[in-house]
Amino acid sequence: MPLSEDEQRILTEIEQQLYHEDPGLAHEVSSTTVFTHGFKHIRLAALGFVAGLALLLATLSTDYRIAFVGFLVMLAAAWYGEKNLRRVGKAGLQQVTGNARGTSGKGFFGDAGERMRNRLNDEGPDSKQ
Repeated sequence: MPLSEDEQRILTEIEQQLYHEDPGLAHEVSSTTVFTHGFKHIRLAALGFVAGLALLLATLSTDYRIAFVGFLVMLAAAWYGEKNLRRVGKAGLQQVTGNARGTSGKGFFGDAGERMRNRLNDEGPDSKQ
């Protein structure tokens, strides 16, 4: 149900008052989404996984016990990342991939796929040029 003009005006006034009184809070609220906390923990888990892998590879030939600790760090980081991925869910992942694709909708590689399809269609074995 859309807001009436009075409700829209009141919300605009509240927003302007918030920006005037506490610009830091207003910026933080406008830049934070529901999924920000989960993605922060996923990045932390990925960093922990890489650190555990580096520890494992660096100490595997010298001391297997320290290498095993690296493996345990990797295992804990993978578990923590998976737990946070489940919390974020499919909607959050779609939001991130949508943001990564940009606003033009061309995708990560631009229109390279479209050019390749056109090239293959134009120069196929059945084309008569």
